[in-house]
Amino acid sequence: MIKILGIIMTVGGAIALVMGILGVFGSLALMLHPWALTIIGFIFFLAGISLIKRRKDTEDIEAENH
Repeated sequence: MIKILGIIMTVGGAIALVMGILGVFGSLALMLHPWALTIIGFIFFLAGISLIKRRKDTEDIEAENH
């Protein structure tokens, strides 16, 4: 479950980061300020990558306990 959340956060962060960068350089008009979207995308991308790399999945923890 944790790895699924990490993948969702990574993909969502990458999409937000790309949209924010395109908005900063003026080739994409957004309803949200492009710098805010870039920062949020960067944070979500890094958080998702760290969840994938560092955390054990809940199924792995349950298997070790039994």
